[in-house]
Amino acid sequence: MKLRAYQNELVEQVRQAWRAGYKAPCIVLPCGGGKSCIVAEMARRTTFNGKRVLFLVHRRELVEQIKKTFIRWGVDMKLCEVGMVQTITRRLKKLARPALIITDENHHSLAQSYKRIYEYFSDVPRVGVTATPVRLNGDGLGDVNDKLIVGVSAKWLIDNNCLAPYDYYAPDVADLTGLHVSHGEYMAAEIEKAMVKNTVFGDVIKYYKQLANGKKAVCYCASVRHSQRTADVFNENGIKAAHIDGSTPKAERDRIISAFRRGDITVLCNVDLISEGFDVPDCECAILLRPTKSLTLYIQQAMRCMRYRPDKRAVIIDHVGNYARFGMPDDDRQWSLEKKPKAQHKKQEQSDKVKQCPECFYTFSAPPAGVKICCPHCGYEFPTAERKLETDSSVGLVKVEGFKLDFSSPADCHTYPELLQYAKSHGYKSGWAYYQARQRGLIG
Repeated sequence: MKLRAYQNELVEQVRQAWRAGYKAPCIVLPCGGGKSCIVAEMARRTTFNGKRVLFLVHRRELVEQIKKTFIRWGVDMKLCEVGMVQTITRRLKKLARPALIITDENHHSLAQSYKRIYEYFSDVPRVGVTATPVRLNGDGLGDVNDKLIVGVSAKWLIDNNCLAPYDYYAPDVADLTGLHVSHGEYMAAEIEKAMVKNTVFGDVIKYYKQLANGKKAVCYCASVRHSQRTADVFNENGIKAAHIDGSTPKAERDRIISAFRRGDITVLCNVDLISEGFDVPDCECAILLRPTKSLTLYIQQAMRCMRYRPDKRAVIIDHVGNYARFGMPDDDRQWSLEKKPKAQHKKQEQSDKVKQCPECFYTFSAPPAGVKICCPHCGYEFPTAERKLETDSSVGLVKVEGFKLDFSSPADCHTYPELLQYAKSHGYKSGWAYYQARQRGLIG
């Protein structure tokens, strides 16, 4: 097996970084770009020279999958330890000293469990791989990495037939009223409450049949109960579906994955399992039913269906408007090892403690949770947390073609998402875009 030219170039850049004195470079490559092949080749070369490799993963489901990939690639597994970081950190004194440490999904490596391993083997060179070298709060990985080695972009991979082109569908506007944020992410219990009550933005079955009928789809849900119910609804409508999550017994999970691979199951519903590094072949559609604050989670879920069959167009059905927070999955992004300025952190931490009136733009401190919010200036009443999220009777899905990033004025914006992007790029609050969209009749 051979690496592609751009993959070989990344391996060579890592070697040059080590020779230049860097200790822990991080390879950045989009989902589907072949990060597993790259690290497998690096492990093969290391074990071929009789040296040991330690490969770290963050989920037990990935251990056997990585081992199979390494065996196919010719890695000498007698010299390669593949383990979950939580297990490795408890066995440090029993491990033979590696010559190379490889970290999968490197954006997790700021956790103390990883740092204990790195500190124990402080003189061992490392390399990590990820599609998104950022933490949930936007900080870079400078605490654990000393150089970013950025590969080709997602657009390049699509243009060069390494990833499938895609069509993206989402609501004109997704109303997340009533969903609160805790520790930087939407609260799972509130998402479940909204989704299980069938208050999804649009009819999941209707739009699957309309936009991706018959395509193998992975459906990302908010909770186990939501995922199970979604699978039931698909089955009730004659579309074979199944649910899996991290607690599904391995034998049952393998049976379901095999059935999905054969085509006996068309829709695979899950909670975060089919995302980071999990190998599910022949997926042509991603259905997003969980709003998220995580760029990493969004990209991994949205791009899952682009990894296979580049001769066909993939379909992404985003019922919760994640694209409005992050842009399109293949947007070009600038990465850095640096942390965000403290003032920016403080602003983000306090963002949920203030409100801006969409009518008069008056900004004020939000009252305690559960108290009805009214603008002290003009009296505008904010929707309450108990208000139902809009369903397909009032909100439809539209095709999203991608953002125009060089709007010279608001007049160049013709949709609510474009106004949101303009506001973001000019430092305006989202209320400005909301007000503009309402004035133009773009939203109700």
